[in-house]
Amino acid sequence: MTRYTLPVPVERPTAPPRTVYTVASGDLRLSANATCWPTQRQLEADLAAAVTALGWHVRRGHDVDPVKGHGFIDSQRAGIEVFRSIPADVPLVVVEAVWQYSHHVLAGLRAHRGPILLVANWSGEYPGLVGLLNLAGSLTKAGVRYSTLWSEDFTDEWARDGLKKWLETGEVTHDESHVRPLPALRPDEEVELGVALARHLVSERAVIGVFDEGCMGMYNAIIDDELLNPIGIFKERLSQSALVAEMARVPDTEARAVLAWLETAGMTFHTGADEATELTYAQLLSQCRMYVAALRIADDFGLDAVGIQYQQGLKDTVPASDLAEGLLNNVERPPVTSRDGSRELYPGVALPHFNEVDEGVAVDSLVTNRIWTAMGLDPATTLHDIRWGQRYGEHFVWVFEISGSVPASHNGGYDRSYSMRQPPMYFPLGGGTLSGVSKPGEIVWSRVFVTDGRLHVDLGRGTVVELPEAETRRRLDATTPQWPIMHAVLHGVGRDQLMARHKANHVNVVYAPDADTADRALRVKAALFAELGVRVYLCGEVTI
Repeated sequence: MTRYTLPVPVERPTAPPRTVYTVASGDLRLSANATCWPTQRQLEADLAAAVTALGWHVRRGHDVDPVKGHGFIDSQRAGIEVFRSIPADVPLVVVEAVWQYSHHVLAGLRAHRGPILLVANWSGEYPGLVGLLNLAGSLTKAGVRYSTLWSEDFTDEWARDGLKKWLETGEVTHDESHVRPLPALRPDEEVELGVALARHLVSERAVIGVFDEGCMGMYNAIIDDELLNPIGIFKERLSQSALVAEMARVPDTEARAVLAWLETAGMTFHTGADEATELTYAQLLSQCRMYVAALRIADDFGLDAVGIQYQQGLKDTVPASDLAEGLLNNVERPPVTSRDGSRELYPGVALPHFNEVDEGVAVDSLVTNRIWTAMGLDPATTLHDIRWGQRYGEHFVWVFEISGSVPASHNGGYDRSYSMRQPPMYFPLGGGTLSGVSKPGEIVWSRVFVTDGRLHVDLGRGTVVELPEAETRRRLDATTPQWPIMHAVLHGVGRDQLMARHKANHVNVVYAPDADTADRALRVKAALFAELGVRVYLCGEVTI
């Protein structure tokens, strides 16, 4: 007999026959969860009808909270408590019609022994597809087996067949024939450049500044030092409180000078007087201070790239960081001097910013900046969410969209860019975007991710197309109209292939002046990553 009080093991319930449990991971913000709940409820009803029609029962793994007005798991602790009442070996479906924080359910999913299925509605209304992709990337990094499905309402044959197969076998697979490992590269000047840039990075090293890791529960967006350091990249861990403190030291005259520069460059600001719902000049001046402060801190630490978390922490302190992020990523931008005014900071170059401190994008943007600069190309990069898409004419046209952080050159210049107030349910203190419709042209798209404890990268090609104004408006209204949009056609990669393969909610995008240059730049990029020991995969129709 022990004289100590031992913890009593929690006995998990037994799985009922032919029963599927469901859970729903949500946002941390009550405003977002309450607003999005009706759409989530409809998806759950559609899925339940499909499961029931196949002779199975559905049991929700957690209740709807009548006080909060939604049924989402809204914290990591809540997720841990929910999984205590779910049989460990039951078929489990994570149902997502919204953006969700993957760490809310990651602890439970890591320990779950039964088959796991991630499902989302094929809709742009809220970022359910974005949430699914982030959770998929997080589970991939964690080494957890899972399957995925998506459908408008789970009445189509493709989704029903996939659901039936998962219920019978515990797994559903998708076509990934568009993906192939990088073959041996023949020596040429592109390979020579890629190898030289890779060796220079390893020998000279680079520093990325991370203003608070782990934005919005994106476990897949955190890359351990043990993987980064061997390729020459090191983190400078910074606090967002230091960014706010530096903002307070930026004189009003400097903030106004930044805003005046943008207005002179032709950027449009959709402003009003209501701080709660409209974009105001006070919010814009705060964002201009952040832009100046970020550059000065980057200069202090000799940063080669910088990422601001923003979505949690700063959202309750200052207006959104998005305008500053878009400016940093552009070569042409308002000048900023050192605190004593003696020198301009990062003159004539873009300082790569990785939105939402996504460190996979940090690696990608850093090397892309160096490649495109060495080739004499515009190195402005940005990340987009893979938000949604539909067929238009002969092509499936993706809606790539992100919360306000694109370089003006992607829109065709500041005179083709505009700024709107961020949606209050996500951004209570407002702030403007750097938005626009991405110009038509050739792009290289990519994603750095972690699987099996190693760095991997997918590389592909695409074309940004111009759609009629009415169709662009329809797509904006079907998603988030305040945010910048890209109409992307990916070469040789179908809708379901991309969804099945992509291991993140983000995709990194950079332009090239023509198809031949894009192919050559992609070849340099492939050679660079291969020299660094990153596993390289080519996606779709890629000339290499």
